[in-house]
Amino acid sequence: MSIRLLLADDHPVVRAGLRAVLETEHGLVVMAEAATAEDAVTRAAEGDIDVVLMDLQFGKGMGGAEATAQITARPQAPRVLIVTTYDSDADTLHAIEAGATGYLLKDAAPEELAAAVRTAAAGRTALAPTVADRLMNRLRAPGTAVTRRETEVLALVADGLSNQAIGARLHLTEGTVKSHLARIYTKLDVDSRTAAVAAATDLGLIRRRPERTRAPRGTAAWRMR
Repeated sequence: MSIRLLLADDHPVVRAGLRAVLETEHGLVVMAEAATAEDAVTRAAEGDIDVVLMDLQFGKGMGGAEATAQITARPQAPRVLIVTTYDSDADTLHAIEAGATGYLLKDAAPEELAAAVRTAAAGRTALAPTVADRLMNRLRAPGTAVTRRETEVLALVADGLSNQAIGARLHLTEGTVKSHLARIYTKLDVDSRTAAVAAATDLGLIRRRPERTRAPRGTAAWRMR
């Protein structure tokens, strides 16, 4: 049986690169493409898709994690394999909690991409090695691991928001935000907001700011392999 695919990414070059790689693989069939997360949700509901390859960041509107949650909430939903440039804990955990079966980075080799698609189609978890390593480390030391909520606070601190603004964004009191920051400082062994952001970035807990413009590179590499 062929594995039927939907490619969801707002970059045409990325979709073309994914299609070029996947259509050389026996048993993988690209049924459709979607340039927005909303279109991906609509197309995935038609019932002829087995795996959605989903980016996390779209230009406007719904993001990939939200689309994943909507797709996987339906009965007999297709599997969702995240294919993105973002490998921070904040992004990874959000996508997995939304229902993603796998999480792959765009610099993956073509054979790794094809294997991840087949693994996801079979209902098994497919994770990029760096993502898998960090998740295992979280499980080994749960008392020192930064939580999902703490990574959200860190990301907003990195964006320059005050404690009051963070509280408003996350529907928390300012005191609760301060409590989260105190625990973050302890876990990261730092004593300031700037140091916390630097440490969290180095550890891959939150995104490095320049990565927002790097989306097309991985697929260009796929097309040249």
